Amino acid sequence: MAGSKLRLRPWQRRALDIYEAGQTEDFLAVATPGAGKTTFALTTARITLPSLPGRLVVVAPTKHLKEQWADAAERFGLLLDSEWSPSEGLPSDVHGIVTTYQQVGMNPQAFVEFARDGFVILDEIHHAGDERSWGDGVRIAFGGAARRLSLSGTPFRSDTRPIPFLNYENNQVVPDIEYGYGDALQDGKVVRPVYFPRFGGDMEWMAPDGAQLAASFDDSLARTQANQRLRAALSMEGEWLPTVIGHAQQQLVRIRERHPEAGGLVIAMDQAHAWAIADFIRDRYRVSPIVAISDDPDASEKISKFAAGNSPWIVAVRMVSEGVDIPRLRVGVYATTTTTELFFRQAVGRIVRWSAGRGSQRAYLFMPDDVRLRSYGAAISETRRHVLIKKSDAETDEFQRDENEGFDDLKEGPSDEQLSLFAVLSATTSGLPEELSIFAEDEDPDFDVEAEGSEVAAAEADELTIDLTALPPAGPNVFGTRKSRKERNVLREMNAELARELAVLTGKTHAAVNFELNRLSGVAKVSEATVEQLKRRHRAGDEWMNRIQKRDRMKRFV
Repeated sequence: MAGSKLRLRPWQRRALDIYEAGQTEDFLAVATPGAGKTTFALTTARITLPSLPGRLVVVAPTKHLKEQWADAAERFGLLLDSEWSPSEGLPSDVHGIVTTYQQVGMNPQAFVEFARDGFVILDEIHHAGDERSWGDGVRIAFGGAARRLSLSGTPFRSDTRPIPFLNYENNQVVPDIEYGYGDALQDGKVVRPVYFPRFGGDMEWMAPDGAQLAASFDDSLARTQANQRLRAALSMEGEWLPTVIGHAQQQLVRIRERHPEAGGLVIAMDQAHAWAIADFIRDRYRVSPIVAISDDPDASEKISKFAAGNSPWIVAVRMVSEGVDIPRLRVGVYATTTTTELFFRQAVGRIVRWSAGRGSQRAYLFMPDDVRLRSYGAAISETRRHVLIKKSDAETDEFQRDENEGFDDLKEGPSDEQLSLFAVLSATTSGLPEELSIFAEDEDPDFDVEAEGSEVAAAEADELTIDLTALPPAGPNVFGTRKSRKERNVLREMNAELARELAVLTGKTHAAVNFELNRLSGVAKVSEATVEQLKRRHRAGDEWMNRIQKRDRMKRFV
């Protein structure tokens, strides 16, 4: 969006007005996934930075999201270094950095001076409460920032570790603005209506204590046994999960008839589970899913490739659970034993993002009919139904459902030792979900009622258009494009390759070659070099190479 006009949605306009009116150090925006938190944050940074002496720092939950933020920032004329480390400097033609909560927690002091009097964006701020060191690190690193903008896609409550820079009342986090899923549906063309085909089933398993158990999802079980039942259903050793994936595949095929690049996501329990699911999809449906797991160094690249392509399926373990922007995802399969409401809503957030230019569009999350997950899906479905049929009593507190509070602390299920004694005997589905039956009979399954767009005209009338070119420079006097970030990376690689070649030709060490190249080009450190300095350094290396080659030719001639 650099050098162009930007249109803000009504909620973004309201949030910006509240932000500018408050003029406080801290601001918290809670908005449903797909609402445009990144656009709001970068617009705010773009407007605020010219008045601050410091730089911009973005803190993201994962490495993949660092790259996503850096790419998005360039469209606003903001150049962010996503590879910065405390041991390196920052080029003068860069506005700031993107880092992670883990990096901040490991060495918060390294960020103190860098962030002083600057602007800090804390994406998915609830992660600052994941570990004590992360929360402490955020407080130490960014206490001296002039402005801090915190974002979250999911409302959250306080726990025993209050999160830095947030406002609490009665032990509850109070956002400066909140924009929920119902609000976004009502506005239209912001998020998709999401449906939840729930599959019951009958499971038999051998418990770690040797007991042979059997239960359906209709049976009331204690927490431990409920988790074992869920794990049995999700195992690829039974028939339940392959059957559910089959229904999800059918739905995706139907959607792709009208939305050819639409994709599906399976959220797996662990890496072995992910590969087993991918093998099944490949063998049964003759398509090769992308598998994104944390141990794969190319995971971020694979996610980006999937997002930009048209492959039908991606299988992931937490790698695509939060913040990852893949608007073409229309179908999800919830195949993980993680049963917290926060994680469930993050999963829904992956398929909820609206695709412009496609009219009405549904999204589907295929899931076990587990009582914990059922309650979360029911809360979202209730909001969706009330908005789409335009009932006057549609306002519900969709994030305060506590029917199964006793299960909230259940995350990853049995330990590794327990799993070694756990065995699935059988797992089958029972019947078809009511919602799935309705969709199967619908002559036009990808058509949805137009009620969700009824407020669009009024909403667009309230939108704000900002001319980014009319704003003063945000920090260094440079306005980048996506090309400039790639150009910097290419130049760094070219300089590194040239240094290696010169080391071979001269017999000098790499350190000696790099020192000489820096001296010849007037560069202090490659990590601090601007694009122009990197070009100058490469020219100096070329000239050095030419002198060596000329000398060698003269020797051969003599």
